[in-house]
Amino acid sequence: MAQRADSIDVGSLDLRSGGGARFDAQVRIEPLQFAGQRYAVAGGELEARVDVSRTMSGFAFRLRLDARLVGPCTRCLADAEPTVGVDAREVEQPGEAEQFHSPYFADGRIALARWARDALVLALPPQLLCREDCRGLCAVCGADLNSADPEEHRHESGGDPRWAKLGELKLD
Repeated sequence: MAQRADSIDVGSLDLRSGGGARFDAQVRIEPLQFAGQRYAVAGGELEARVDVSRTMSGFAFRLRLDARLVGPCTRCLADAEPTVGVDAREVEQPGEAEQFHSPYFADGRIALARWARDALVLALPPQLLCREDCRGLCAVCGADLNSADPEEHRHESGGDPRWAKLGELKLD
């Protein structure tokens, strides 16, 4: 089983130029706010695979994980548990000509928990759904269209009578 790690001391890996290391780590991810809703990683922690490679004057990092989120569906508000895959890379390459600095690398340590949370946020799909074919809620009555029979769930086509006066406006 992987060890719990919020950050990694890269210097302790004792890598020479061209060398690399791979390890698994348990990372705690704080709940996310997305579209005004709260989503938490199932179990609060997840397993991440980290690759560290030593370059001539710095490091290259790769982070891979799958996060199962728990929260409401953005279409119908039912419970949703989508899994979001993350494959993120960072480079710390100080130099004279071109410099690349990772915001997660400081004092010889990579801030794994912070990087994992940010990478997860960037990997989120536009909508977190209970299922891929979620039909959402009816715009007229609010019924769950996933459980409503399309043949029986109908509304009069006249629209909301409170908006009828706006139909008389002439916008030339």
